[in-house]
Amino acid sequence: MTGSTFVIVGATGGIGSEVCRKLAAAGANLCLAARTPEPLAALATELMAAYPASTFATRTVDATRSADVEGLFQEAGTVAGAANLVGSILLKPAHLTTDEEFDTTVSLNLSTAFAVTRAAARAMTPTGGSLVLMSSVAAAIGLTNHEAIAAAKAGVEGLVRSAAATYAPRGIRVNAVAPGLVRTPLSSRITGNEASLKASVAMHPLGRVGEPADVAAAVCWLLDPKTTWVTGQVVGVDGGLGRVRAR
Repeated sequence: MTGSTFVIVGATGGIGSEVCRKLAAAGANLCLAARTPEPLAALATELMAAYPASTFATRTVDATRSADVEGLFQEAGTVAGAANLVGSILLKPAHLTTDEEFDTTVSLNLSTAFAVTRAAARAMTPTGGSLVLMSSVAAAIGLTNHEAIAAAKAGVEGLVRSAAATYAPRGIRVNAVAPGLVRTPLSSRITGNEASLKASVAMHPLGRVGEPADVAAAVCWLLDPKTTWVTGQVVGVDGGLGRVRAR
């Protein structure tokens, strides 16, 4: 990855920041994008101090605005890979979910994925590359009170398969990672509650919830130019939740 440029949208989240650290450690140059400027600046400062041989550009972006995403990739130029790590968690049954909550969930999880796919495809067309999107184990199995987020993430998985077919002739690989519950600031309402955390741990056959590094490792593997023969895949990083029955 040394010398290659990667665009990370949602760079300051729990998983996003870990992805950035791993890519920087591998010698990559990064274009970091997030909605809030202060955490973005702090992450860039951290990375510049730790990895002075790499370059780090930052851009404040609202990924729900397609014009912002287009501008981000135009500024980045030709890139080797990109990841959209923007998302949300809404745990409500459908009958209690408002139109606004549903629209927000779709906007943050599916619309951002589409906008990044469209812009990244243009940026990677000259040389090929890798795009990684974020799904969820909830798209594959029925989980109580996950209707809105499951619908949005199922859309992401459909997007992955179609885009992988469309852009394969251009040498662009498109994949997704589908985590179980991961201990991040976004999930703190669950992981910070002892009863909720205990129930979540019991659901995962490997006996723990995920850490950002677990998911970041899969994202970076899919972004790696050496991973040349993987496209159209949804990689479960979920402690077995999506495929294995816990005892």
